[in-house]
Amino acid sequence: MSDKEKSQIEKQGSTRRTFLKNSGLAVGGLILGGAVGSMFDRNSESGVTTERKGQTQTQANNPNEALMFFYPEEYQTTAAAAERIFPKDDLGPGAMELNAAIYIDHQLNSGWGVNEKDYKLGPYYKPEITQGEQNKLYRKDLFRLGLKELNTYSNKNFKKKFTELEANEQDEVLAAFEKGKASSLSGASSSAFFQLLRTLTIEGVYADPLYGGNKEMLGWQMRKYPGSRMSYTKEIQSKEFLKLDPNSLQSHMKHS
Repeated sequence: MSDKEKSQIEKQGSTRRTFLKNSGLAVGGLILGGAVGSMFDRNSESGVTTERKGQTQTQANNPNEALMFFYPEEYQTTAAAAERIFPKDDLGPGAMELNAAIYIDHQLNSGWGVNEKDYKLGPYYKPEITQGEQNKLYRKDLFRLGLKELNTYSNKNFKKKFTELEANEQDEVLAAFEKGKASSLSGASSSAFFQLLRTLTIEGVYADPLYGGNKEMLGWQMRKYPGSRMSYTKEIQSKEFLKLDPNSLQSHMKHS
């Protein structure tokens, strides 16, 4: 290989590196860098990515906390709504700190988000009160439409998007959704979206951290729940009451 050819290859490699550096780094579906990356401050030594204006922190060195489904604004809206459903108080952290929105993101990006185990061919009738919601939308589509309507309803009634509202205003919006007072979501009621949001928020607070939420098992700590354990053989033999620290499925995987 001639010196000229080597020079051209080195130049091409440099160009690719420059492009990747300037255009951003895609991590789990969330693009960091460029227009989107400007929303973040990067600490390269600690590996911590911190959003500006006091938003939620994510660990860049933990791929389990990377976004897979939401666009950044959708994630922020979800995190804010989940926080009002499970707010921080004297007993412990709220849904935002516990990464409930990350859990929701991962669930909607899975087969569960497209109702892979559900019959979805219809016909679709107006359900009785005992039958629950029946519609042709996938969960991921219902959720995305619900987030859009949260902002539409907020702008209509408060002239601000949902994340800019005061806590009591956000509660008022969510209460309207719970009662089905917001606009229909392609045939589904706003209450169907609220129920989905509420269920996923509670799951995100208490599910095993392996699934993205319940950060550092703080949700379990508030409930004094010992977490996922293979057995309690040694513990049940003790005559004294034992207080066990939470243990996650990730711990078992590290030691298997």
